[in-house]
Amino acid sequence: MRTSPPFRADHVGSLLRPPALLRARETLTGDALREAEDEAIREVVRRQEEIGLRGASDGEFRRASWHMDFIYRLGGISPATDENIEVRFHNEQGDISFTPAALRVHDRIRLDEPIFADDFAFLRDTVAARGSGVVPKLTIPSPSMVHYRGGPAAIDPKVYPDIEEFWRDLSAAYAEQVRAIGAMGCTYLQFDDTSLAYLNDPSQRAELRTRGDDAEHMHLRYIKQINAALAAKPAGMTITTHMCRGNFRSSWAASGGYDFVAEALFGELKVDGFFLEYDDERSGGFEPLRFVPPGKMVVLGLVTTKRGELESKDALKRRIDEAAKFVDLDQLCLSPQCGFSSTVEGNQLTQEQQFAKLRLIAETAQEVWG
Repeated sequence: MRTSPPFRADHVGSLLRPPALLRARETLTGDALREAEDEAIREVVRRQEEIGLRGASDGEFRRASWHMDFIYRLGGISPATDENIEVRFHNEQGDISFTPAALRVHDRIRLDEPIFADDFAFLRDTVAARGSGVVPKLTIPSPSMVHYRGGPAAIDPKVYPDIEEFWRDLSAAYAEQVRAIGAMGCTYLQFDDTSLAYLNDPSQRAELRTRGDDAEHMHLRYIKQINAALAAKPAGMTITTHMCRGNFRSSWAASGGYDFVAEALFGELKVDGFFLEYDDERSGGFEPLRFVPPGKMVVLGLVTTKRGELESKDALKRRIDEAAKFVDLDQLCLSPQCGFSSTVEGNQLTQEQQFAKLRLIAETAQEVWG
């Protein structure tokens, strides 16, 4: 089995918040809430280790949202409290809305201090105290998400009359975040990115054109800016990206295979591995994996986090074999297709169903790769 990330059996990052923690979030604040979070994180790290995972996250237990908790802490960005972003999500029963506050770029973007530094330090120390050799993993939204969520209208033209300065500042802030978190001992960092998957959906590209973006080339801009953020990554740090088509209360926002972005994405994005959503037909076939170069890892998200029913081990093995027709088996790993709780509400399955899926992934990976 692989001894460095991404691991043969891995997961995206977010996990269902235990009921006690959800209650604590409603009634506690400050140090009391953090103590409740600490207790929940210690237990979920133990569960990940017990299942046989080689990497462990804190489940994103301290966050309300996988991305906005980070983005609002970047200097120069604030919530637009008078305006919400409505994102339509779909499921088998119909549509639901997610309406976070919009964002405003009101000043030059900068990193005032490393974001999630205390959170990572607690995870790092919790993992180290257990002495099992598990690698602590930190997840943050990619730079693309700052732009994709708000678009040109979110950027004050008086602050950035030249949009190139916005992109330079954004990537520089992320580069400093990568450097600072690496100095704290982080060796496994993940950039979560829905934009590069959304852009495969013609309806999403149409929305971008309507707001004034160059939808046909936006993925090239995003790849360029992510690469700039990673240009000076610390030696010994593995950086992956996770791409999905939306994950909110077991619902999704976009559909479409990776074909539109695949050649540039796999050939040019300077990450070490790709976590790819592949749990149903919305993600298309494995053919785009032919563009993955040697040395890059692909983590197949074959196990859904949107339903509790457990997948068949044999079916997972067959799908791994199908993917191996387009990229070498030794470059493949296995994971869920997304987080189990991208927002605090979580997806519609139980904690035990969640852990059963993670155990299935660990067992299947052991049987496939030994």
